[in-house]
Amino acid sequence: MRYLATLLFLFSFCLVKGQTSLSQKIKQAYERLEADPQMAFASASLTVLNADNGEVLFSKNGNMGLAPASSLKTITAATAFYLLGADFTYETKLAYTGNLSTTGVLDGDIYILGGGDPSLGSWRFDQTKTEVVLGAWLNAIKNAGIKQIQGQIIADDYLFGTQIIPDGWIWQDVGNYYGGGASSLSWRENQFDVRMQPGAKVGDSVQIKGVFPAMPYLQFVNEVRTGKAGSGDQVYAYMTPNSNLIYLRGTYAIDLNKPVSPAIPDPALDLAYRLADTLKIAGISVANGSSSWRKLQSEKISLNPIYRLIHTTRSPNLSALVYWFNRKSVNLYGENFLKTFAWKKGNPTSTAAAVSLVKDFWQEKLNIDPRSLNIYDGSGLSPANRVTTQSMAKILQSVRKESWYAPFYESLPVYNQMKMKSGSIADVLAYAGYHTNAAGQNLVFSFMINNYNGTTAGIRQKMFRVLDELK
Repeated sequence: MRYLATLLFLFSFCLVKGQTSLSQKIKQAYERLEADPQMAFASASLTVLNADNGEVLFSKNGNMGLAPASSLKTITAATAFYLLGADFTYETKLAYTGNLSTTGVLDGDIYILGGGDPSLGSWRFDQTKTEVVLGAWLNAIKNAGIKQIQGQIIADDYLFGTQIIPDGWIWQDVGNYYGGGASSLSWRENQFDVRMQPGAKVGDSVQIKGVFPAMPYLQFVNEVRTGKAGSGDQVYAYMTPNSNLIYLRGTYAIDLNKPVSPAIPDPALDLAYRLADTLKIAGISVANGSSSWRKLQSEKISLNPIYRLIHTTRSPNLSALVYWFNRKSVNLYGENFLKTFAWKKGNPTSTAAAVSLVKDFWQEKLNIDPRSLNIYDGSGLSPANRVTTQSMAKILQSVRKESWYAPFYESLPVYNQMKMKSGSIADVLAYAGYHTNAAGQNLVFSFMINNYNGTTAGIRQKMFRVLDELK
């Protein structure tokens, strides 16, 4: 017994010594970072927990609210798994109204009823690709016996209301692919491509070579100039939702050959337009073209029809959606997840109402103070977001015991040989994730820096040097 007690004492001593050593190493590395010139006017926070039991191994400024940028997606994704379930799917329904004659003439309209699916028309999944979706709907219309449509194609995006852009997003972002907002009837991830041709020398005008897919109903004002070699794509699209006028401003490097991607101003209207065009090519005429609920509402036209359902399109399950949400940091998915939480709870589907629901959920589940989750969206794009590393790390630690932890973990990218989600907006860089070190310790961490000076590449490498101590 004395021998066994000695072994247990030695094991406990070594474990405590190992944790103390790890904590001390992190502390020293963090202090070196604090003293770096890039941090002269910065605010920073790092929290490291034992992922198995939640023990705090290191925390500096753990209760300081900082902008998390896209590392906020880890909280949104975890909330989605808890509230919706790993197998949750969205449904988009195709229906018609009015009377269908025996000769195939529909005296009514075709409706596309949005159910909140952010992946409809996305190229990321075989089942969601544009040609697959439109082909399935064409077949459904044919199988219903419809050969001619006297009305129009109406894309009904009523479910999430009229405000698709969250409060707090900035003007420079909302016209671009990553700032397209949340509609209950998204299409092609609410983006399209503009191909550009730089001028012969720096400062020359840049020409628009083409738009894919074609957007004949949009008007472009191109103010882009040729940038110096290596300066990349500094083009921003400026527009308001539902507008048909897009300003392109900024610079496009003289050695660049890649498209820029604005947001689709009215995704539902574009989807209705695409379906009408698909039907036309197939020989099914649509007398009155296409429209959307949002457009008809602005024209004071009310809708309350009786539908006849002819097809249901289901999205990939939540696990598959979260994979791309985190891997490629698709803001659209996070904003739709957020509004879906509110919709499923029977609450108003505004972003603000959904944010309140998220705060209440984590307060009830983990006793997290809602003030430590001072958020304005689900993706982290808003520079007004403020989250503490302690709360984020606590949430990430809690999910390890859940049945869906494996797909959640798999959704995180790999940076610096560590599984973690990054976040970056102006002068903000953040990382949050997991790591098992050489000693077999399972760790979870959240690391944020706001208002650093100098290059992002420089501060990134300095953050990685701190995180290297976790290895």
